[in-house]
Amino acid sequence: MKRVILGVVGAAFLAVTATSMQAQSQPYVYTQEQLDQWPSWAYGWAAAPKPGEKAGPQAPAPHLPRPNEDLAEQLRMQTVPGSSAQYSLVQIRDGHNVVDWFPQDHPKMPNVAEHGPASLDSVRGRGCASCHLPNGKGRPENANPAGQPVNYIIQQMRDMREGRRYTADPRKVNTPTMIQLAKAMNEEELLESAKYFASMPWTPWIRVVETDTIPESHLEAGNMYVPVHGSTKTEPLGNRIVESPEDEHQANILRNIRSGWVAYVPKGSVARGRGLVNLGGARKTIACATCHGTDLMGSGDTPGIAGRSPSYMMRQLWDMKVGTRDGLYVDIMKPVIEKLTVDDMRDIVAYLASLPVPSAAPKPVTTARAAN
Repeated sequence: MKRVILGVVGAAFLAVTATSMQAQSQPYVYTQEQLDQWPSWAYGWAAAPKPGEKAGPQAPAPHLPRPNEDLAEQLRMQTVPGSSAQYSLVQIRDGHNVVDWFPQDHPKMPNVAEHGPASLDSVRGRGCASCHLPNGKGRPENANPAGQPVNYIIQQMRDMREGRRYTADPRKVNTPTMIQLAKAMNEEELLESAKYFASMPWTPWIRVVETDTIPESHLEAGNMYVPVHGSTKTEPLGNRIVESPEDEHQANILRNIRSGWVAYVPKGSVARGRGLVNLGGARKTIACATCHGTDLMGSGDTPGIAGRSPSYMMRQLWDMKVGTRDGLYVDIMKPVIEKLTVDDMRDIVAYLASLPVPSAAPKPVTTARAAN
C-alpha cells in the first residue's frame, strides 16, 4: 500500500513567537487512500494537505491596529444588540484581554479564561475564551467545551501537553497555539478553566439545513467558510458539511456570543446518520448512547455530542482514525470508528448536530480530579 509522508508534526507546530515552546516531533505518514478521502472541509481547507505543507505562525494575541485597514474604523467603538458594552475592533481582536458583551450570560470568567496562563506574557498569552468564547460554545475551527465534564476537559489538556493529541492536518494553525497554552497552564489554572466551562450547560447554537446547494462561500484564512459578501449566487454542497455564521459581522467580526451558526449538510445525511448513531448501522459501529448517554448529552466523564459543531466532531473522528488523537478515551473509540467510512462519519456528525438540545440542558455528572 502506497504511503505518503507529509512532513513533520514538529514543523507544523511552529511557535507562535520566537520564544514559544516547541511541540513534540512525530512523522506524518498516511496512505494514499486516506489522502484521497481526507475531509478537508472539516479542517477549513478546499483540498487535502500536500507533502511539505505546514502551519504558519498564528498571529500574536494582542492586536495593534492593522496597517492595511482604516485606522479610524478600527478604533471606532462598536456595539451589539442587547448589550450596553462598547469595544473597538482592536479590543475585540486582543486575545489576551477577552471582550465580554454579555457577562450576565455566564459565570465570572477566571483569569486564565480572560487573559491566559499567568506564565505567559501579553504577546504569547491568550485567554481560553478568546477562541472558545466566554460562553464556551466556540466556533467551527475550535472546540466547544461548554457543558463538558470537568475530568474530560482536564484529560484533553493533559493529552495535548504530553503529545497524545495534536491534529491530522499539518496546516491547522491553532493547534500549536493550543498545545502551547496547555503546557503553560499550571494545575490550578487547568482546574479553574475546566470547572468554568463545565459549569455552563450546552444550549442551542447550531442550525442544521439539509441541502444540495449553499450560498456562495469562501474560506477565510483557511479556517472557516463565510458567505461571499453581497453575492446572491449559490454553489454545490457536494459531500461536504459547511458551517457558517448566521450573521458574519456579529459572530465573526464582533464575536457576539449570542450569534450562532448554520451547518449545511447533504440531503439524506441526517437519516443515514440516525441509523448509525442509534442502531449501529447493522453492526458497522456501536450505538453512541452506549457511552454518551441516552440523550447523547454526556454521561459521567464521557462528553456530550448532541447539537455540537459537526466540523469539530468530524475532525476528532478523523484524527482518531489516522492516529493523531490518542489517549484515555480514544481507546474506547477505536472499535467504534474502525469500520466507518468518511461518508459514514460525515452522516453521523450531521445527525448529531441536528439533535435538539434543551434551552437549559442538564450538566453532565462529574467529579473534578486534582493534579496528577
